[in-house]
Amino acid sequence: MTFVRDNISRLAGYVPGEQPQAGKFIKLNTNENPYPPSAKVIDAVQVAAQKLDRYPDPVSTAFRMAAAEVLNVDPEWIVCGNGSDDILTILTRTFVDQGDLIRLPDPSYILYRTLAEIQGADYEEVRFQEDWSLPESFSAPDPRLKLVFLPNPNSPTGTMVNQQEILELADRLPCPILIDEAYVDFAEFNCIDLVKQNEKIMVSRTLSKSYGLAGLRFGFLVAQPSMVEQLLKVKDSYNCDSLSIAGATAAISDQAWLQDNVAKIRSTRQMLQEKLSQLGFEVIPSQANFVWCSHSTVEVKPIYEYLKENRILVRYMSYPNWKEGLRISVGTDDQINACLSLIQSKV
Repeated sequence: MTFVRDNISRLAGYVPGEQPQAGKFIKLNTNENPYPPSAKVIDAVQVAAQKLDRYPDPVSTAFRMAAAEVLNVDPEWIVCGNGSDDILTILTRTFVDQGDLIRLPDPSYILYRTLAEIQGADYEEVRFQEDWSLPESFSAPDPRLKLVFLPNPNSPTGTMVNQQEILELADRLPCPILIDEAYVDFAEFNCIDLVKQNEKIMVSRTLSKSYGLAGLRFGFLVAQPSMVEQLLKVKDSYNCDSLSIAGATAAISDQAWLQDNVAKIRSTRQMLQEKLSQLGFEVIPSQANFVWCSHSTVEVKPIYEYLKENRILVRYMSYPNWKEGLRISVGTDDQINACLSLIQSKV
C-alpha cells in the first residue's frame, strides 16, 4: 500500500488476547475480573444514558474529583483516558518524536513496542535480572531516550520493582518514566506518592482489572500539574464518553466493593500458586491478578491447546532467550479448579 507510512506498512501490530464471540468459555487469558462490577456502576451508567444528546465533560471532572479523594492528590494531577492504553498513547505522542528512543524492561507488555513503532521511534528492551530487579543499564544515559515504560506489577511475571529503586531510577534518567500500575490494586504497595517526589515519575492506572470494567474502557494518569498541562493538549477532545465517566466515577467511589473483590482475588491467587507448584510447575510469586508458570520437564504449549479444546482459555507466551510459559488469570475458585483439573491430567 503506497499511501501508508513505511513504518506502518512494516508494523506487525499488537494482537490482543483472544476474545471468543460465540459459545461458552472459561476466560483466564486476558486478566479480566471474574466478578461483576459494583452495582453502583450499573446505576450510574443507566442515569448517564439519559443524557447522550450532549458531549461529555472533556476532562472527566467528576472522576478526577472522586479519584483525587481516594488517592490523596489534587484533581489537577489527574488525566483520564479511554483505558490505560489511551494514556500510553498520549504519553508517547507527547514526549517521543520520530527517531527518538523508548526504553522498557524485558519481558513486559508488548504494546509498548508497538507504540514506539507507530511513532517512528526506536525501542530498547533491557532484560530483568534473575531476581526480577533492573540492571544499572536500565537507567543508562542516551541522548535519544525520551520515555521509559515500567509496568509494576509487571506482565507476564507479576513481579514488582520496589519504590526506592524507582526513585533512584528517576533521579538518574534524563526523561520521564511511566509506572504502569494496571494491576497494582492486587499488590502490596503502589507508587502514587513517588509522583510527588519527582516530576519525572508518572503513574497510570486502569479500571479494567480490579474494578471489573474491562468492557467500559477507562484509565487515568497521575502526574505533576506541569506534566498534566502538556498532556491535555495532546489527548483527543472527548476521549472519554459520558457512560464511561459515570461508571468509572461510581466504581472508584465504592472502595468497600474494591477491597472485598481484591481479597477474593488474592485468596484464589494463593490457591492457584500452591496447586501449580504441587503439580511441578515453577511459579513466580505474583502481585497481580494472574500467575505465570513454566515447567522444566513438560512442554506447556500442548497444555494450553488442550485447555482451549476444552473451552478454557489461558495465555501461552514464549519470549526469546527466556522460558515459554502459561499466564493464567485468576478467576473464581470454581473456574480455577476446573482449569487445574485439566492441567493435572496432562502433567
